[in-house]
Amino acid sequence: MLIFLIILTALLTGADQLIKFWAVNELSGTGVSRPFISFGSREIINLTYTENTGAAFSMMSGKAWFTIGFTTVALILFAVYMIKNYRQSKSLMTVTAIVAAGGLGNLIDRIRLGYVVDYIEVRLFRFAIFNFADICVTVGMVLLLIFLFIVESRKKTTENTNG
Repeated sequence: MLIFLIILTALLTGADQLIKFWAVNELSGTGVSRPFISFGSREIINLTYTENTGAAFSMMSGKAWFTIGFTTVALILFAVYMIKNYRQSKSLMTVTAIVAAGGLGNLIDRIRLGYVVDYIEVRLFRFAIFNFADICVTVGMVLLLIFLFIVESRKKTTENTNG
């Protein structure tokens, strides 16, 4: 299971970096937003290059030391947790690896470039421009919360009822 988690983290991080490489080469410097998903003339999602020097929604913009430090500490904690608990729930470990991959993908950008490459713009409604790593972190955290609050609480209720 531990090898699976390492491979999953590496694959997702690699996918993130490849997509960002493409975005830098194809979208940066053009100042153009490319339609990606649309219904008729209604643009839903566009590909728009931007550089984010902060965290989510550009909070902490320009505070690279904080975003790098916070992400590094979080990744170390996730790695220690996965190494110590990889024999536990496969679902929990998989979700943890997905979150770690997203954090690692953005950390690589922050260290290598000084900013995070973002390129997915939801045009259906006003929203931040984000990237694949952000999707990994967000989806992973939602699944982690669902797992912890629903699955684990049901497990405890069943154990208390049976025990």
